[in-house]
Amino acid sequence: MEATVDELGARQALSSFDDWVAARGPALLRLAYVLTGNAADAEDVVQDALSRALPRWDRIAHADDVDAYVRRMVVNAHTSWWRKFRRRESPAAEVRPDGADGVVAGPGEGLGSDERARLWAACQALPVDQRTAVVLRYYEQLDYDEIAALTGVREGTVRSRVSRGIAVLRESMGETGERDE
Repeated sequence: MEATVDELGARQALSSFDDWVAARGPALLRLAYVLTGNAADAEDVVQDALSRALPRWDRIAHADDVDAYVRRMVVNAHTSWWRKFRRRESPAAEVRPDGADGVVAGPGEGLGSDERARLWAACQALPVDQRTAVVLRYYEQLDYDEIAALTGVREGTVRSRVSRGIAVLRESMGETGERDE
């Protein structure tokens, strides 16, 4: 039995999607992990974003920046998840950013384990909007305009969130004085 043109196109799109996920999936999982604070929630957020991306993959694959498009989907999925579950779930008693949950820690790798644990706790204490902006700026190393596009706010708002988030982190870590970003 011969495959129709539509079936061949669907197979090619699925193959393209699978290849892209195999290459970029770990980075999406790390981003979601830093946003959510634990591996299980990170997997849920990425799964939600990718399950929404698959039916639209033909259109997404032709976007100017596929990575940015799907990162935005992950950020949006996290925001939706956070709004939906914040009233029902209590915070985790202990979050282990040292890779024990199967996700390799990125920022702060050069710090001692005590300092890394303090930094992680301070990050988790930030309001979601600030934490998202700080993670995208310093973990994903995006520019302010890219963060603004991903989060759907103005660049000035992103700069404010990053600045306030960094100020809180510095205070939490016991650092004083002004530094350039």
